[in-house]
Amino acid sequence: MPRSRINGNFIDKTFSIVANILLGIIPTTSGEKKAFTYYRDATRPEKDPYDRSFILYNIGLIHTSNGEHTKALEYYFRALERNPFLPQAFNNMAVICHYAILEGDSEIAEAWFNQAAEYWKQAIALTPDNYIEARNWLKITKRFELE
Repeated sequence: MPRSRINGNFIDKTFSIVANILLGIIPTTSGEKKAFTYYRDATRPEKDPYDRSFILYNIGLIHTSNGEHTKALEYYFRALERNPFLPQAFNNMAVICHYAILEGDSEIAEAWFNQAAEYWKQAIALTPDNYIEARNWLKITKRFELE
């Protein structure tokens, strides 16, 4: 077994032991303990890149729902590195870019719109029958000509 793999396993096991000790010492509710157990199980090292991509995508969803858009984009990118066929990740990235326009500087709005358009084009290319609203937005803004 490669040394880096041995060290990784050691760190993972050490973290689990320390986390379990802390969970026993710190006063927490049973719901918090249950949530931690689910978190620990979900973050265990997943070897299959396809499965790992969905774990990273789901973490991106959590960050999106918490309004942490920069972190969400990071996890969507990481998911797409492992599985470039996740149209939902491209769609969510486009939505974040589109949303940034509403909160951001109007001078860079055009760049955000163009980035959103690129992500939606990729999502539509992967699943042509989905994302009707995005398709319509692309047509209205003349960013995408459909055949």
